[in-house]
Amino acid sequence: MYFIYSLLMGLAALLLTPYWLVKGLRHGKYLSNLRERLGLSFPALAKLPGERAGAIWIHAVSVGEVLSGVTLARQLKAAYPRRPLIMSTTTITGQALARERMPFADAVIYFPLDWSFCARRALDAVQPALVLVLETEIWPNFLREAGRRTIPIIFVSGRISDRSFARYQKFLAATGFFLRPLLRDALSHASAYLMQSEKDAERIRALGAPGDRVVVSGNLKYDSELPAPTPLSNWLEAEVKRSGRSPIIVAGSVVATEEPLALIAFGTLQGEYRNALLVLAPRKPEQFAAAAEFIEESHRKFIRRSALPIPSPAQTAGRASEPVGHAAIPDNVTILLLDSIGELASLYRLADGAFVGGSLVPSGGHNILEPAAFGKVPVFGPSMENFAEIASRFVSAGAAIQVESPEDVGVAWIESLRNPERMKEMSEKARSLVEGSRGATARALARIAVHLNGAAR
Repeated sequence: MYFIYSLLMGLAALLLTPYWLVKGLRHGKYLSNLRERLGLSFPALAKLPGERAGAIWIHAVSVGEVLSGVTLARQLKAAYPRRPLIMSTTTITGQALARERMPFADAVIYFPLDWSFCARRALDAVQPALVLVLETEIWPNFLREAGRRTIPIIFVSGRISDRSFARYQKFLAATGFFLRPLLRDALSHASAYLMQSEKDAERIRALGAPGDRVVVSGNLKYDSELPAPTPLSNWLEAEVKRSGRSPIIVAGSVVATEEPLALIAFGTLQGEYRNALLVLAPRKPEQFAAAAEFIEESHRKFIRRSALPIPSPAQTAGRASEPVGHAAIPDNVTILLLDSIGELASLYRLADGAFVGGSLVPSGGHNILEPAAFGKVPVFGPSMENFAEIASRFVSAGAAIQVESPEDVGVAWIESLRNPERMKEMSEKARSLVEGSRGATARALARIAVHLNGAAR
């Protein structure tokens, strides 16, 4: 069955080759990291001194998983300083963020493609004593190759969204004779499944994970540290005070084709608050140019973050009191286009209103805990399948606002600004929910210690 799976993977790769080539030539994606994905070369590992055996390998798919894993990774490095800490991602944006947020990691690499020869080469290069998979990426060949070497694999903060589970059920209904035994065997190679909720635990068991290895351990995202102020957030805070701009609206993690909807929401707010400023943060770098075009088509003036003479967090890493560049927001500018990665979270601290993207289009939503941790009430649309449990908790507790349309987003901001006492109450509930839900990192560390101590023996 693994042979058939690998054959299907090869066929899919062949069919997708033209797409990968176009993306690679246009945006620098895929081709630049192909040697790592094939397990042929890991430049970051080659730079490590001495013996690498006994490494801790953490895999995070993209931006969301990287952010959720920062606290766990930092505590692991502090607890096991002699063990190399290797971080892997699948996406380019995840890779860039991991390098920025995890300077304590010994190496940041790309996760191998799921063919046996790629997985074997990657495992040979990393030499892990333990592999941690953040959330739930199931790669059968990688799991089997790690299992053959008796390397413990722990899924941490595991989740299976409504959309993913429906997709699995659809495939199982059509090809269950092949897919069910493949999943059961692949999942048998993991040592533990630390799932976010009971629903996630039930779903991973239904896919074939051994029931005695599945526990509900909580969501790492609740343990994420509040991001420190950045040169950009410090500048923006000072600039809006100087210019008297208010309110400040942050629309974060906006996905492709959602930018015009965020602009409609902001336009609704502008009808009452002419001096408002919108920080528009597209989810991916390849959206930056399209977002700028959408803003221009709306006949609004904007500035790009990349045009500001302000250093990025990466440029100021390890430096004290880095001076912030001189810049001003012209009076006719109503939008700051955040065409950068890794600076959004710190800007939520300044928000008078927050919108979390991927929710007004059928994209599944994004993490609402980033604004909530600052006591900001997240507003989001109907598509929150990827964060259904969190969204439901916050809405039920009166700590978030879910709406149906972009106009409703603008109205939610207006009503919140009109009623500061209600906003204060909701803000306190949002912050309290985050604080009261922490603990997944400590539980994961306890389980990890058991496996690492066993490996050491």
